[in-house]
Amino acid sequence: MSHIVTVQDAVTAFADWIEPTDAELDAIEEEMPLILADVDLLDAQIITLDRIPSELDARRIRRARRRVLAERAALANRTAATASLPGGAA
Repeated sequence: MSHIVTVQDAVTAFADWIEPTDAELDAIEEEMPLILADVDLLDAQIITLDRIPSELDARRIRRARRRVLAERAALANRTAATASLPGGAA
């Protein structure tokens, strides 16, 4: 029989009084278009799990993949532009 042991750090890491920092919220907000594009791609793929994809399904998946790639490129460009701003640490 194996015993379940809780670790204090693991338990308190998800306490109600621990809130995300402003920097973490800003990072989530910056990545939100990519997150939503990924969700749309997953939705399009989930629809086709129990049936043979139709031409409409295939177009929906292709469109969602293109959107994910575009959002990834946009996010990479935004982070690269932010990293190359003057005044940052070298």
